[in-house]
Amino acid sequence: MSAIRRDIHAHPEVGYNVHRTAELVASKLEEWGLSVVRGVGKTGVVGTLKRGDSSRAIGLRADMDALPMQESNEFEHRSTHAGAMHACGHDGHTTMLLGAARYLAKSGDFDGTVHFFFQPAEEEGAGAQAMIEDGLFERFPVEAVFGVHNWPGIPEGHFAVKPGPIMASTSLFKITITGAGCHGAMPHLGQDPVFAAAQIVSLLQSILTRNKNPVDSAALSVTQIHGGEAQNVVPTVAWLGGTVRTFSDETLDLIESRMRAIVSATAFGLDCKSEVEFSRNYPPTINDPDQTALAVDVMREVVGEEGVNASVQPTMAAEDFSFMLRAKPGCYAFIGNGGGDHRDAGHGGGPCLLHNASYDFNDELLPIGSTYFVRLAERFLKRG
Repeated sequence: MSAIRRDIHAHPEVGYNVHRTAELVASKLEEWGLSVVRGVGKTGVVGTLKRGDSSRAIGLRADMDALPMQESNEFEHRSTHAGAMHACGHDGHTTMLLGAARYLAKSGDFDGTVHFFFQPAEEEGAGAQAMIEDGLFERFPVEAVFGVHNWPGIPEGHFAVKPGPIMASTSLFKITITGAGCHGAMPHLGQDPVFAAAQIVSLLQSILTRNKNPVDSAALSVTQIHGGEAQNVVPTVAWLGGTVRTFSDETLDLIESRMRAIVSATAFGLDCKSEVEFSRNYPPTINDPDQTALAVDVMREVVGEEGVNASVQPTMAAEDFSFMLRAKPGCYAFIGNGGGDHRDAGHGGGPCLLHNASYDFNDELLPIGSTYFVRLAERFLKRG
């Protein structure tokens, strides 16, 4: 498994362009006797393994895509593709699921069907949604679906999970303010969009402090503000952008509605025009309580009681496995990647964090994650 993982790491592919990775996955699954369908959701791969007579089925998912960033590591399995890097551990996720497929194909003790979902474009492009729109759950029906993500900072090989929301939704916004340009020494002759944008930046935070229920978690971050080209000219246009994260659609609805009202009223009051573009990308990742309880039992069987945190604090990061959990009950969990001491000599000088140029997946997790998937499938599809 380590050799496969490092081969994938050395050949990262971004978005839906995971052709080499998808073919590697498909050929391995076929080699081990699974039925394979390529091209699901553009470049996704589904492997199917059936035992016995039961009509029950479970779905296990891994993501295959890398990030569009330059790797700073210099060890032997570093990226060979400039501007692409497995900086989030999808190489490890794919390999763990391959390991589970191999074991279940050779030695699996279950009655029913296991579908292995290998997904493209998790980082950008909503590959899970693309597979669903391509008939994933009609063509490969399952009762529940499960996935894992490595998590730096959690002790190596430990699991962390919780029922309910575990990762946030992600939305992006762009607010454009149009005024009338003029000389900076004569601001009374124009309408200043920069001034209006500055007021809006402050007022947007009132949504979180004065409109949202304090017990509902949310984040609203303005991350860009642009306007003007010369220091003595008031520009005609200024714009600002950022991201919103929530754990519920209701809170997101509130934030978008109040944002539009604040922007419109503020711009109008300062003699400017406004436009709000609000894009909802990934919904919150919400674990089904019953499937999470099953997953926790399996985790404890694999790593022991002390190795499982069943009430982890949710994160404001987002994950497109959320689309699958909207369609089917299931559970998404974290598996600890450790603190970075596992990295080979020659790693970059940065920390071993997700989306960091010095990151590398911890190969010690491979048998642990694979065992979790195996025992989860066998428990879910237990004979009798």
